Amino acid sequence: MAETYVLVLNASYEPLQRVSLRHAIKMLVREVAVIEEEADGWFGPFRVPKVLRLVRYVKTRWMHRRSHLCTKSAIKARDKMCAYCGGRAETVDHVIPRSRGGTLTWENAVAACIRCNHRKADRTPAEAGMHLLVRPEQPQFVIVA
Repeated sequence: MAETYVLVLNASYEPLQRVSLRHAIKMLVREVAVIEEEADGWFGPFRVPKVLRLVRYVKTRWMHRRSHLCTKSAIKARDKMCAYCGGRAETVDHVIPRSRGGTLTWENAVAACIRCNHRKADRTPAEAGMHLLVRPEQPQFVIVA
């Protein structure tokens, strides 16, 4: 089963990142976030969150200069999981294969596990009978810890 992720919003309701359910529960216990939207079910004494909002505002550094740099490590950092099965992101896959003229761009590359990357091979996701769990697009900001 794929790990469940929770969207974290800044105090100003801007999306910041996705975290694991376990991390989200820790944020609730520490009272640094509140639940904005719930999923069905319980995780211990807590409702399972879909969306959390931070109690205090966190500054982010906008990516004006570097947002155009599309690298394999940047793709894996953006997606954080395999775009096909939700597993561990180990490599990068071109949605339109390089053999068909696809290039390494934000809109044409997704993180993938090795198994899904080999299964898709040099086909499009539709031809391989696979669907994308994430929408490949250029990120708007980077999170500063």
